[in-house]
Amino acid sequence: MLDRNTAETIIYRIAVAAFGYYPGKEQSEPGYTLDEDIDWCVEAFGDIPWPHAQRLRRSIRDAIIDPTANREQFARDVMNLVSD
Repeated sequence: MLDRNTAETIIYRIAVAAFGYYPGKEQSEPGYTLDEDIDWCVEAFGDIPWPHAQRLRRSIRDAIIDPTANREQFARDVMNLVSD
């Protein structure tokens, strides 16, 4: 489970990454990789088992690439991990 501050940090990082992302960015901006943005977002989860991290990476990638289609469900999923 996550505390509320960690969950909000995760959602914030994904929003920042999504805001700066555009198709073709890896080709037009040398040195940029989407995987680095995803690593930065996953890092906020702390130590999590590898299978969970892999699943999260896919969800984070989707939320960054197409936030309109994926952000609401992802934010809801993260907030569901918050322990009261």
